[in-house]
Amino acid sequence: MTNNDKPKLSVKDFNLFYGKFQALRDVTIGIPENQITSIIGPSGCGKSTFLRSFNRMNDLIPSVHTSGKIELDNENIFETDVVELRQRVGMVFQRPNPFPKSIFENIAFGPRAHGVRDKLILSEIVEKSLRQSALWDEVKDQIHKSGLALSGGQQQRLCIARALAVEPEVILMDEPASALDPIATLKIEDLIQLLKVKYTIVIVTHNMQQAARASDFTLFFNMADDRAGYLVESGNTVDIFTNPKEHQTEQYISGRFG
Repeated sequence: MTNNDKPKLSVKDFNLFYGKFQALRDVTIGIPENQITSIIGPSGCGKSTFLRSFNRMNDLIPSVHTSGKIELDNENIFETDVVELRQRVGMVFQRPNPFPKSIFENIAFGPRAHGVRDKLILSEIVEKSLRQSALWDEVKDQIHKSGLALSGGQQQRLCIARALAVEPEVILMDEPASALDPIATLKIEDLIQLLKVKYTIVIVTHNMQQAARASDFTLFFNMADDRAGYLVESGNTVDIFTNPKEHQTEQYISGRFG
């Protein structure tokens, strides 16, 4: 991240434990606003745990405790109302998980939960969200059909539309294309390029080509001997993939381990 890039999320001396096991150690990093940040690293190094920290999804696990600080626009997220935080920081999971409801009801669910009742306003939110997720033209004539009837790639874009419906500022994506075919994967990648104009996007991926292709900024995590995940290197994606500063980074992106 350059000095001109404003960090949307700031992490300082962050540690996360599952009971006595330390999963993340001393992570300090800024996540730039209106860019796509990819998190890469071998399995088990804490990538998804780190991603889920940004909207406190790990709070749902009773044994989790943390130290250090994560700030969203200079506000400590651990001192923020968690419902408000999850409205500002949306999440898209690895496998599409539409609700067993209509396409319309999938997207209207969030706004309704936040108090929107007017049918006209809900219809406008649904159309806007489907347009933003590049799905409107494909489903506009079947909006009251089940979201489960869509293809895998369409279901994932529906889940992105559902996240957009509550107007978040940050979108977290945990390997959003790993369960999709190559064509659907490219559609997701094209979509996030469009979305970064308005949103800050953080994506976990095992796919080195995807990280190099689709992100602006990259974080490389590795695992210490005690299995704690730590940040090895961060920087502009082009620099990380063409001129990494750390030997571990060079070995990982060249496929020598991981």
